[in-house]
Amino acid sequence: MNTSKKAYYHLPGLFEFYEFYKVFLPLFREHREYFYDWCEIGSIYGAPADCIWGGGRVGFGEADPVSVAELMREYDISARLTFSNSLIQDEHLDDKRCNALCSLFEKNGSAQNGVIIHSDLLLDHIRRNYPDFYFVSSTTKVLTDFDDLEKELKRPEFKYVVPDFRLNKSMDRLNLLSDKYKEKIEFLCNECCFYGCYDRKNCYENVSRKSLGIDCEDHICVSPDADKGYRFSLAMENPGFIGITDIQDIYMPAGFSNYKIEGRSLGSAIILEFLLYYMTKHEYQLKVREDIYLDSSLDLF
Repeated sequence: MNTSKKAYYHLPGLFEFYEFYKVFLPLFREHREYFYDWCEIGSIYGAPADCIWGGGRVGFGEADPVSVAELMREYDISARLTFSNSLIQDEHLDDKRCNALCSLFEKNGSAQNGVIIHSDLLLDHIRRNYPDFYFVSSTTKVLTDFDDLEKELKRPEFKYVVPDFRLNKSMDRLNLLSDKYKEKIEFLCNECCFYGCYDRKNCYENVSRKSLGIDCEDHICVSPDADKGYRFSLAMENPGFIGITDIQDIYMPAGFSNYKIEGRSLGSAIILEFLLYYMTKHEYQLKVREDIYLDSSLDLF
């Protein structure tokens, strides 16, 4: 069995937290000693506001796509377009804005860029017209049955598959996967959603409708803690939570390399906390926090 030598984090907010990454990425490059040498940034993912192919979370990214592409090219980081709308129809495939994003990001520097996707119809469209992307099977498919996960892993069109977070601790089945399929799994580490949620697909479909501009009521979350919003401390108590010790002591030795951090709908201050926890050596966390907080160009709150 091959053990993983590196952990690759897939970070939220490609368009949503562009200003934050403009400050963080130079720090990550210039002071690599602040950060664990066993981890790297695998990609940064997101979608602009009012992007009809978007899904998962209602997009609010206002950053200029050209500037975002330039930043990712400068730091040689894979950019992932989050096009996980599950309700795409033929009439949506010609959307000018989304196709323009594909044209911009398909060939942008040396790092291969990707698309996080749900709809097979959209997958076929992008593969046919923009063949240089790689594809990530979205967690919005809510793959909670391990047999369904294995079927998804066998699909050659996907480079990565993000299972539902409730399969994160299914180590008896995960450990039996071949190295080929272990390399394709991307764990959603810090989900705060109610572990017993029975309405997750409906939640994602509600977001898909809103992204398409369909007038619909807001989805009512069934979590008993819905009124508290996202709290990292609560996410850490989630049975599906994968912490840094889990990554180092369980998942990497078992051959898993890819870890997704959610948070596109949160603020940049909590994104910083994620990066401090998952990537930054303890003795440098205060220094990184101060360097970010004291940057006059960045408003974290």
